[in-house]
Amino acid sequence: MTTAQLYSELNYVDHSREKRLHYARLMQSNPELIPILLDILFKVDDKISPRAAWVFEFMCSENIETITPHLEVFTANIHKVHIDSAVRPVAKVCELIAIAYTSKEDNKIKKTLNETQIERIIETCFDYMINDEKVAPKAYSMSTLFLLGKDYDWVYPELTRILETDFSKQSAAFKARASHILKKVKKIKS
Repeated sequence: MTTAQLYSELNYVDHSREKRLHYARLMQSNPELIPILLDILFKVDDKISPRAAWVFEFMCSENIETITPHLEVFTANIHKVHIDSAVRPVAKVCELIAIAYTSKEDNKIKKTLNETQIERIIETCFDYMINDEKVAPKAYSMSTLFLLGKDYDWVYPELTRILETDFSKQSAAFKARASHILKKVKKIKS
């Protein structure tokens, strides 16, 4: 399948779980298509970019290890994504990477993800926290920062500051997740 063909196929992706899952499984069965999907995802001003992000998120949710050969491309470009409906799935994939990386079980993410890539994820998640993003990317970002921040002295103080500052201005969903993360940070610090 060419870039043009995949681009055309992504027109059929909608919010339905079945469509996203169908194309996510297509990617898993044809890993040679993943670089093309990422290329489309990172055409950040294109209306099809969010659809590529939805498929990529579902693919990673099904099996996060499928991203392993593409971690460099993914982390090098995530900061460019700005359309709301593409930011949410990108933030979710960051959280999935963080969960796999901090898992007690051995996996390919732990072996492949390097410090530069982790720092890119952290930087992007902090951007999502301080920018005018919706609740979902902020929630995924605070979880990602909590998980990856254990190895970086500066992450928890900065995350705590942002969460405490924004707490009163945010929605109930944000407050619930922020309270949970702040408790976890406090527990680690004591």
